[in-house]
Amino acid sequence: MQMTIDRENTSSIKYVKFHDITMWDVKRYSSEKIKSDYPIVKLGTQIREESHRVKLSAFPEDDFGILGVSNKIGIFDAYQEKGKKINQPYKKMEIDWLAYNPYRINVGSIGMRTKEHSNKFISPAYVVFSCKESLLPDFLYKLFKTQRFNKIIKESTTGSVRQNLTFDILKSLDIALPPLNVQHALLASYYNKIDKAIIQENEARNKEQEINDFLLSVLDIKFGENKEKKALTFAKFSNIDRWAIDYLFNLDSIKGITEGKYPVKKVKSFLLSYQYGLSVKATEIPIGIPMLRMNNIYNSKLDLNDLKYIKLNDEQKSKVLLNKGDLLFNRTNSKELVGKTAIFDLDDEYTFASYLIRLKLNTEIVNVHYINYLFNSLIGRSQIDSISRQVLGQANVNAQELQDFVFPIPNLEIQEDIVSEINKIKLKAESLKQAAEINRINAINEFEEAIFKN
Repeated sequence: MQMTIDRENTSSIKYVKFHDITMWDVKRYSSEKIKSDYPIVKLGTQIREESHRVKLSAFPEDDFGILGVSNKIGIFDAYQEKGKKINQPYKKMEIDWLAYNPYRINVGSIGMRTKEHSNKFISPAYVVFSCKESLLPDFLYKLFKTQRFNKIIKESTTGSVRQNLTFDILKSLDIALPPLNVQHALLASYYNKIDKAIIQENEARNKEQEINDFLLSVLDIKFGENKEKKALTFAKFSNIDRWAIDYLFNLDSIKGITEGKYPVKKVKSFLLSYQYGLSVKATEIPIGIPMLRMNNIYNSKLDLNDLKYIKLNDEQKSKVLLNKGDLLFNRTNSKELVGKTAIFDLDDEYTFASYLIRLKLNTEIVNVHYINYLFNSLIGRSQIDSISRQVLGQANVNAQELQDFVFPIPNLEIQEDIVSEINKIKLKAESLKQAAEINRINAINEFEEAIFKN
C-alpha cells in the first residue's frame, strides 16, 4: 500500500505493508517507527483487558472505595460511596493493573493501582488492563510517561473532535521489550533519582516551615493549644464581629496575635480599596487577556501554568486590569486553601476572576510582601479557619470579614527586614525544589534514553 504524506511542506511517499494496517488513519503512519536495542513487539502480546464488572447497587448499604485517574498523579483514591448510589456496574481493579481514560490518554491520563491504594473500583468509562509475566506493569507505566511513547499515543488516537484510544488500538502499538532483569534495573535507576527528589522536596517543605517559625519568633507571638470545646464558651461583647458558633468558639485561637511584641491593626486600617473579580466565562484559547483564578495562587506567589483568557475592551480594561503591587485574596476554595494570597508583580496585562478579591494597601503603613506572608502564615491561617464558612464543599471568606483580620504591624523598616529574611528562606527552599524537579526530569529522560534509539 502507498500513502502520500506532507511533512513540513515537503512531499514524500511512505510505504506501509498491508498486513500492518490496523486502521485507516494517515497520522498513524506518518510517524517513524520506534527504534531500540531491545526487541520490538506488539503491546497486545503483553497485555490483557480486564473488565470485571460488579453491580455495587446490589449491596446498597455497603461503602465502596472508588478510584480516579489524574494526568498528574495517575491512580488515586477518589472517594467512598454507598452501593445504592452507584447505578451502573463498576470495574474492579487489582494491584498492578493499569487504567486509562480513552479520551484523555493523550494528555497522560493513565495510572497503575499499587499497594498504597485502598480503593478497588473504578468507573466503567476507564479501560482497565493487566500485564503478562514478561512485562512489568510499572515498566509499562513509566513507558507511557516518556515523550517518545506519548507521541505514539497522540498519533494513534482517533476522532475528529474527541480523540479516542481504544484497547484494540492500544494492542496494535509497538513497544521495546527488554528482558525482565533489564526492566528491573531500569526501574531501580529511575527510583534512585525519584528518591533523591522526594528527599529534596521534604527538605524544601521543612525549610518553608521555618518561615512560619521565624514569623512567630520575631513577632513574639505564641498560640495556645486550640482545644475542642464541648460546652459553653464566653466572649466579650466588644470582641464579637460575627454571630456564628464556629467563630465564637475560635476567638481564643487569635488571642496570641494581640499579645505579641508589636501593636496590631485591622486590615481595614491600611486597606485603600478592594474589588471582586469578573464573573464571566473564560476560555483556554489564548486570545485576549489572561484571567488569574484561584488555582493560579500557590505558596504565596502566582503560578501561571494553567491560564484562561477573556476579551476586554479599553473601558473594561481600565476597571479590571491588575496593577503591580495588588494583593490577590482567594475568597472561595476548599477549607484548606481558602484565604491564600499572592502579589501581582507582572509587566503584562492580566485580569482576575470572581473567586479572587483585589486588595490595594497603603504602602505608607505596610509592606505588601509582609502582609502577603502574614496571610499565608499561621497568623493569617488561624483567622481564616475561624471565620470561613463551608457550603457544598467550598469555604468562603468575604471582603468585609477579611477587613477585620488583625496583624502585628511594626514600623516599615522592621517589616522590610522581616521580608528580607523570609525571602532568603524561600530562596533556599526554591533551590531545593528546582533540584528535585531536575532529578524527576532526569529520571524519566534517562529511562527513555536507555530504551529508545534516536
